[in-house]
Amino acid sequence: MNLENSVTSDLLHKNVLITGASRGIGRAIALEFARCGANVACVATTEEGARKAADDCLAAASAAGHDAKALALAADVSDSAAANRVVDETVSRFGGLDVLVNNAGITRDNVLPRLTDDDFDRVLSVNLRGSFLLCRAAARPMMKARRGRIINVSSIVGVTGNAGQTNYAASKAGLIGLTKSIAKELASRNVTANVVAPGFVETDMTAAVREKAADEMKSRIPLGRIGRPEEIAYAVTFLASDRAAYITGQVLLVDGGLAGA
Repeated sequence: MNLENSVTSDLLHKNVLITGASRGIGRAIALEFARCGANVACVATTEEGARKAADDCLAAASAAGHDAKALALAADVSDSAAANRVVDETVSRFGGLDVLVNNAGITRDNVLPRLTDDDFDRVLSVNLRGSFLLCRAAARPMMKARRGRIINVSSIVGVTGNAGQTNYAASKAGLIGLTKSIAKELASRNVTANVVAPGFVETDMTAAVREKAADEMKSRIPLGRIGRPEEIAYAVTFLASDRAAYITGQVLLVDGGLAGA
């Protein structure tokens, strides 16, 4: 059995909750779990986005020959009550929660002297506070079941920093410290917590980058190209599988070698 098939079999019928599931990396992650036969709860900021993501997951699961479930959940992940609600509803509808993927994130970029209090607070609220709230809510059913996987999607920016993104970099660096601490706390209950840190990836968030800037970025990446959302999804599903049972508290850079260049 090859790695791809083994990961797929590991995730069959697992119950997965993914935030930011309606676009970009989050959508790719949701679809990959669905193709593996997992039941996927798709969280997005709007009902329309969540429903579209859930419908796409059902279609992907069906095309792969799986009779999996999908759940649409609209929520502001930075709200404590909303975070508790989406976890409770996932557990209620699916019968448990095996995997949490915190992918929801926003940017409000500006150079430091022009970065407003609101720009800083909102990015930290969604990217870091939201992940904390979901982790806290998910810890309860996972600890009770004595199993679980928590995967937080950070960024290469959280490792290296980036000019014009002090708020975003702080939120993504905070995710790494959050995850490493959670990994130590929950290890005795067989719950792992890891970080996937993407590099420059083709999404609607990066589509606005001017062609010249994109070419410059590619020239700095040892593999010579921008990553695809699916490549981040493969890393996430691996960490969610039984093949990663002895991996916790780690940061997996999926960046084409950029951080080490």
